[in-house]
Amino acid sequence: MGPEAYRTRRLLERTRDNQPLRERASARERALRDYVRARYWVDAERLSQIHRFRTEEFGSKSLNSLNIHPDSIPSWVTEWLPDNAGYFAGNLGPGRIDFRFFALGNLLAVVFGLATRTQARALLDLYQERWDDLVGAVPAIICFPAAEDEQWRCLTGSDPKNRPWSYHNGGNWPVLLWPLVAAALRADRRELAERAYGLAESRCPADDWPEYYDGRRGRLLGRFANLEQVWTAAGLLVARQLLDRPESIKWFPGSSSSLD
Repeated sequence: MGPEAYRTRRLLERTRDNQPLRERASARERALRDYVRARYWVDAERLSQIHRFRTEEFGSKSLNSLNIHPDSIPSWVTEWLPDNAGYFAGNLGPGRIDFRFFALGNLLAVVFGLATRTQARALLDLYQERWDDLVGAVPAIICFPAAEDEQWRCLTGSDPKNRPWSYHNGGNWPVLLWPLVAAALRADRRELAERAYGLAESRCPADDWPEYYDGRRGRLLGRFANLEQVWTAAGLLVARQLLDRPESIKWFPGSSSSLD
């Protein structure tokens, strides 16, 4: 994927004075892209590597430069992640990785060409294999898994909207339909795009265009969800446009360049 997929340099006119800045921007784009692809990507092979990490290593040749502790791997991810699938972890920092799956970042990584072609296909394989967890009754869950017990109270300040499997803590947001459809089309998985669209098309108008849904699979109308939400309707319209005119995926920066 060429750096033209990211549009930083378009903020700078192509002049002799700006050329050094444009070159520096290109170098940073490539470095950031490669860092995210290598460090944040999680699949079965990467999990095995982390599981065998040695800690307290230092130097440029260290395989565990952030001193990730293998014991920080949560038990759910080793059983949940299929052998043929992968995704970008929620966050990465000294000592630990946040292994939760955040839908918007992962889907947009495919749509805008941050993910490689192989990673894009692996992500859509994850959606196929874990459909009930990541899509459920209404596309699509915002993050997986939900923070539960005392963890959700600490993370959200006990905000009642963010009870487990609700709102930003594992709720299902119909607006995520369009990036899911766009990512599926980018990865040549139209059948998944059609399947997701069919769910949203039957539920959202009948429920008066809600903001979000509650429950482990998004079967319940959100307890505090606002209705008649424009972004919910817009998500359905954009998804329909993408399905009817797949060539419109080129609207998104990075779509015209190679995923690799």
